[in-house]
Amino acid sequence: MASPSRSGCTPISAAYRLVRAGIRKQNGPACSIRWTGEWAAVRDRAGAEGRTAVVVGWDGAVRGVLTVADAVKEGSAAAVAELRALGLTPVLLTGDNRAVAESVARETGIDEVIAEVLPEDKVAVVRRLRAEGRRVAMVGDGVNDAAALATADLGLAMGTGTDAAIEAGDLTLVRGDLRVAADAIRLSRRTLGTIKGNLFWAFGYNVAALPVAAAGLLSPMIAGAAMAFSSVFVVTNSLRLRTFTQSPTAARDPHLDESISKS
Repeated sequence: MASPSRSGCTPISAAYRLVRAGIRKQNGPACSIRWTGEWAAVRDRAGAEGRTAVVVGWDGAVRGVLTVADAVKEGSAAAVAELRALGLTPVLLTGDNRAVAESVARETGIDEVIAEVLPEDKVAVVRRLRAEGRRVAMVGDGVNDAAALATADLGLAMGTGTDAAIEAGDLTLVRGDLRVAADAIRLSRRTLGTIKGNLFWAFGYNVAALPVAAAGLLSPMIAGAAMAFSSVFVVTNSLRLRTFTQSPTAARDPHLDESISKS
């Protein structure tokens, strides 16, 4: 079996006959298949229903059309809603045809759709968004997503995806649940807020206490106790992160929860 070409067609040697299969509507140089009215209607109807039509043909004529569709994972719409609640703008970036992408976008509540793009096109979209001053987080699980994951400000790879995507991502989400991405962003924001709070109190504490100590108005014993209290405050403030809980809409993993509680 040969590799797919940019035209979307793959030549397959079967039963001593050259069979071609592809998903593009256009007849590229690798296809050279004549669409008839009947098969064109099947193709168009599949696109209107949000399915991808895969044409199979030989001797320059269409012999059959296979329709396939990706089932939207449970919780995807809730995940998009959570991302919006965090102030983010979800964008659907996919290599599927536009009709399929728009169908998925309607089901999940995504307004902006960029469809029918190749891996290099995904990288170009990410770079364009960054050039516009946006901070881009890319979520992906396939080999075609690897380059875009590496280009984005934050690459979130699904743990159930390919090794290429996991290697390219900055963060791996253990479960294949998109709602975990919203949890990861919420936890990272809370962690950053804790770090900033610790720095503020640590520096503010010392800036206020040092002049008093230099003036001789603070005994060494009280100063030592104050420094110890400062350390205790920072540690206690950081331990508040242990109270973080994942979104109630996310499917819980009891094994993961147990490992977190033991850490």
